[in-house]
Amino acid sequence: MLAPVTLILGGARSGKSRYAQHLAESQPGPCIYFATAEIRDEEMADRVDLHRKDRGPRWSTVEEPLDLPVTLHSVAIADGVVLVDCLTLWLSNLMERDHDVAEATEALIATFPALAGPVIFVSNEVGLGIVPENALARRFRDEAGRLNQAIAAAAQRVEFVAAGLPMTLKAP
Repeated sequence: MLAPVTLILGGARSGKSRYAQHLAESQPGPCIYFATAEIRDEEMADRVDLHRKDRGPRWSTVEEPLDLPVTLHSVAIADGVVLVDCLTLWLSNLMERDHDVAEATEALIATFPALAGPVIFVSNEVGLGIVPENALARRFRDEAGRLNQAIAAAAQRVEFVAAGLPMTLKAP
């Protein structure tokens, strides 16, 4: 049985999305893939296509790059699971359009108690490397760290994935 809110963290190509998908598929009922990415080039289109094929027919897809809180509330279902992939792409979309990240994060967390079913969030841990050399990259790293901390504090379960191996950071 999944926790109401689970956060899966990891670096690029750590296996976090695959682990989150496996976790979702281990549950009975329908699976909803909530995509925050925007397809802006051929390489991203190819990535999206590969992920769709990998998920299979049990999955339905919802695409929403900005209004995660409202859309998530409307798609969460009691007899299934929603996988949101990923929070750092959502953050990029918010920052690109000069949205208030703290306000958006609070709005997202405020939806958690009213969600009809379990939700798994995937997010990149970007704060483990060197300090970025430009201000925008430093701001992104800092905002991602604050976003991950806020979601982790509100989530009942938090996992960190490295080399495809999950490590439990917080459990119910």
